[in-house]
Amino acid sequence: MSDLIPQFGGTLWTVLSFIVALSVIVTVHELGHLMVGRWSGIRAEVFSVGFGPRLAAVRDRQGTVWQIAAIPLGGYVRFLGDANAASAGPGRPVDPGHARQTLHGAPLWARFATLLAGPVANFILAILVFAGFAMVQGLPSGDLTVGRVIEGPPGTTNNLQTGDQILAVDGHLVATWRELGELTATLPTADSHDWRVLRDGREITVAGPDPMPPRISGVAPRSAAADAGLRAGDVILTVDDQPLTRFGQLREHVEAAQGDPIALTVWRPGSGEADFTLRPKEQDMPAADGGFERRWLIGVTGGEGYFAPETRPAGPFEALWLGAGQTWGIITSSLTGMWAMITGQIGSCNLGGAISIAESTGQAASAGGANFLWWIAILSAAIGFLNLLPIPVLDGGHLMFYTYEAITGRPPSDRVLNLLTSLGMAAVLMLMIFGLTNDLFCP
Repeated sequence: MSDLIPQFGGTLWTVLSFIVALSVIVTVHELGHLMVGRWSGIRAEVFSVGFGPRLAAVRDRQGTVWQIAAIPLGGYVRFLGDANAASAGPGRPVDPGHARQTLHGAPLWARFATLLAGPVANFILAILVFAGFAMVQGLPSGDLTVGRVIEGPPGTTNNLQTGDQILAVDGHLVATWRELGELTATLPTADSHDWRVLRDGREITVAGPDPMPPRISGVAPRSAAADAGLRAGDVILTVDDQPLTRFGQLREHVEAAQGDPIALTVWRPGSGEADFTLRPKEQDMPAADGGFERRWLIGVTGGEGYFAPETRPAGPFEALWLGAGQTWGIITSSLTGMWAMITGQIGSCNLGGAISIAESTGQAASAGGANFLWWIAILSAAIGFLNLLPIPVLDGGHLMFYTYEAITGRPPSDRVLNLLTSLGMAAVLMLMIFGLTNDLFCP
């Protein structure tokens, strides 16, 4: 029983985190439909968070019922005359005088804008979250100035101070953070290096750490590291009893293990040393030539040393531009990954289902509120992209029908619509089952 209790607690946390994330993403998506629908003259009858029996509801001045339903697995907006929550089918009969207020009776431009607004709302959510992080955390300043010194394991040599401007490491001049990162690969592995810095107006040389120590900056959800309990900020001291000086050495050990378990000794701020055993997972990763390669990974990223760069405030327009770039990166990587699976460049196990998404969401929530919010933004962008796929029953399928209507001057016949909708529903169900199968049986 004592073993089952924490497992039950972990499962409950995963489920609750998934429900919260899904509710936020779907609510934003449906709000996009609702707001643009109202703006274009389409009347919304019901806006529901969740499905099934109504738990609570209120009617606004425009006659829309805002409700919370019993099954918290998404939500919907039902417009006047809709036959169902998916706005599929010919619709319910309405008074001819109100036909313009229905989705099916509205002009083509209004229908197109209303359907497109859902995925766009998901993209806007992602952009705003990423932009918010940029504004709160700031961006590295142009020069190599230490903004904050970070605690390292006992015995770490670090005489750098806040405000130091880095000029050279071991006699090698550096002017940008990129140059410092490139220099790291050529430096000899050592416990300390000579850092030439400008401090209080004079140049001095102090002993400092390796620029890229084995300090974890991020842990990927559903990775070997996440399963073992590693966290951002942990410092890997040894791998299979062999000491690490630089983060890049970790990859060599992981590759050499070829999937066999590896033992890590990790120092965690405030907790001290702890031992972990984990088994690397083989995954398809983007290669330098634009293709993909199979690599053994434990799911950690580095790049952070025992000091953080000085930051400057990010302006709102700059932050929004960065947020849009990150959102676009998620869309393009999703498209690239999907095409790679279709063409056989990567394995089908890269497609996860509801279980893997829920587990990743739970692990992101366990890592803290900031990580959880970041993960919601990633999911929102991905779900917005998926909804634009030209599959009937998805928004992209409706947009495909509207595009056909714009070109030919008439909508597809009811027979064609019903057939394609059934095929689309079957395709979506097959993808869901395929994803769940991967969750259960893929390594």
